[in-house]
Amino acid sequence: MSKLLYSAAMSLDGFIAGAGGDMSWLNDHPGENPIVAELIEKTGSLLIGARTQFGDDPNRDTPNEGPFGGAWHGQQFVLTHNPPSAPVPDTTFCTDLETAVAAAKAAAGDKYVNVLGANVAKQCLDAGLLDEIAVTIVPALLGDGVRLFEHLGGTNIKLEHVSRGLAPNATNIWLRIA
Repeated sequence: MSKLLYSAAMSLDGFIAGAGGDMSWLNDHPGENPIVAELIEKTGSLLIGARTQFGDDPNRDTPNEGPFGGAWHGQQFVLTHNPPSAPVPDTTFCTDLETAVAAAKAAAGDKYVNVLGANVAKQCLDAGLLDEIAVTIVPALLGDGVRLFEHLGGTNIKLEHVSRGLAPNATNIWLRIA
């Protein structure tokens, strides 16, 4: 059975995107990261928020456009209140979380459903659906933008280490929700 994994690159001050959803900050921190290859291998489908799907891609109109710099291909499920009228290849638009999660899990098989987008990840966490979190901490301070998790309501969510490691230009932490 597949699990839901939220993965993100984050600045040291807790932002996964800069002001206005700007993702170009990641281009200033190149380098191989072994966790990315592991995520690509272990991901069976993606569950994506609409702002992430239609937002800023620092690799737009390049060969590296798309999830994981264009290295991942497969079924994507986008949670949105406003699905586009025209179909998008390999993409299913869902208007409610439960339907989106069920469809993404079915498509993932025994691999992970990788959650992309802070709002969708928070919704999954709030609903008790999120199983694991993988964060790459990038040596940068953005000062403003989209936080990894926003307004958790004072809850204390216990996490357990799955793994941690260093990449040439980042620190990786993989956690399980206890």
